Amino acid sequence: MKMTNLFAFSLMLFATVSCNGSGSDGEKGEKTAESEYLTAIRPGYEEGNPWWNGSAPRFLYVPAFQFAEIEGAISYRFTATVTPAVGESQILTFEAASPYSTLREIWEEMLPGKVRLTVTGLDGSGSPVGLSGVRSFVRDVPYKGGYPDAVRGYREAALMAARYIHGLPAIQSWKNSTEPDMSLPFNTYPCKIIGSTITVECLVAKLFPELKEEATKIAKNAASFLIAQSRPAREPLAFFPPTYYGDKVAAARAENKDRTMMMEAVTAGNAFLDLYELTGEMQYRIKALGIAETYRKFQSADGSFPIKVNITDGEPFTQYKALLTPLMEYWLRLEKDYGYDNYKEALAMAEQWMEAVPVRTFDWTGQFEDVTVDVAPYSNLTACTAAPYASWILHRPGLTEGDLANAHDMIRLCEDQFVHWDEYIGAKWNICPPCVFEQFHYQTPVDNSSCVVANAWLDWYLKTGDKLAFEKAKALIDNIVNVQNAATGEIPTTWDEYPSRQNRNGPWINCTLNSIQTLLRMAELTEN
Repeated sequence: MKMTNLFAFSLMLFATVSCNGSGSDGEKGEKTAESEYLTAIRPGYEEGNPWWNGSAPRFLYVPAFQFAEIEGAISYRFTATVTPAVGESQILTFEAASPYSTLREIWEEMLPGKVRLTVTGLDGSGSPVGLSGVRSFVRDVPYKGGYPDAVRGYREAALMAARYIHGLPAIQSWKNSTEPDMSLPFNTYPCKIIGSTITVECLVAKLFPELKEEATKIAKNAASFLIAQSRPAREPLAFFPPTYYGDKVAAARAENKDRTMMMEAVTAGNAFLDLYELTGEMQYRIKALGIAETYRKFQSADGSFPIKVNITDGEPFTQYKALLTPLMEYWLRLEKDYGYDNYKEALAMAEQWMEAVPVRTFDWTGQFEDVTVDVAPYSNLTACTAAPYASWILHRPGLTEGDLANAHDMIRLCEDQFVHWDEYIGAKWNICPPCVFEQFHYQTPVDNSSCVVANAWLDWYLKTGDKLAFEKAKALIDNIVNVQNAATGEIPTTWDEYPSRQNRNGPWINCTLNSIQTLLRMAELTEN
């Protein structure tokens, strides 16, 4: 993708858009957002770009599709039949020289709604000579500005959420046990949930001096469990705690028995570092280093790692590769905070692989432990892999115009496919917009998804001065506060269940942790 126009566009945003999401400034932001939606995201007709949107269910940015070229056709008629959420049905048509044309000519006129697009090849007389393709999708409601401000301060909301997690019976049970309380079924994912529990409790110990002793005990007992469950030093996955434990939810599936997700141990490693920083006890730092060393030794010659492996021998479960942002951040933390520079080469190899494969192919597939990972490329895209790597790029020293273009493409992909600024057209339940759906295979708003996209927008804003990016991030973060339970401090994980069925199995601790950290970041940005 060429950078010149994108970079000029970001400068235009800086010059014309206010941080205020309402009133006249909000109207400016809306007009700028609308114009941005007329630029296609990595259209497949451009050299080097894949046709990434074959499974995409909806669009905010004008799309182009991989329709067939018809023998004898010299032009193509595009016919969009729109059933809008509000208003009368539309039939919009235009003709183009290629079946790959974007829908720019009718995109602004098209009302938000369900769309059936038909493309027909035409001969020189304008007569049909064949059907090029048919595609159904949702033309979603664009960003409009003026979203509700947070009902309480970001720091207050973060503290409420941290105290809520700390007070959960399944968390309190760690005070007197080194075994997880399985009344919180998500404890069946030890690295992710128990690792995040440790990090939350380390935060609680710092944020609430009166709870420091109790929080430290909880964190240490939870860490004891992870250490006891870790693989022996002589095995390929030495020091890795398991991804799955017991037989709750996805841990019970045959595809997950005796297997582990390669990137999950990063959460445990970070938890051990957090606990070391809290207590000064060297055993936790040693465990964190053991995990980092196993990753370094396990890395393939091209810098890659498999997504999922057998836990005993490390053999891959699938041909597909892991997306490496969490591990890269972990290695960088060890270098920056602790002075360990022996991961430089491995980190460089990992970054080179990320640039050569997912950045180039634009395949930001979901890699969740509770959803199968053995899926075809582009069939289960997610913002949870694209947005964090966009943030990684934006923190890279010596940022190039190409880096900015790639980060911008990823952030636009996240908004295009996963951010909902209004009720999703055709949804049968309230999704509490503005919000972010997690993945193609789980069309549900999740607080963690809002966090990763909001943080990418904040990083873009801090790097470029694009105030519209800040405005969008603020809208998502404000809504995390607004769906928070004012009485308990709970931040719902999945907002389809809010408020009548929220979190039937309890909250995902890792998701609430990201909400807490994002709220604290927003508090620091706005307070300063």
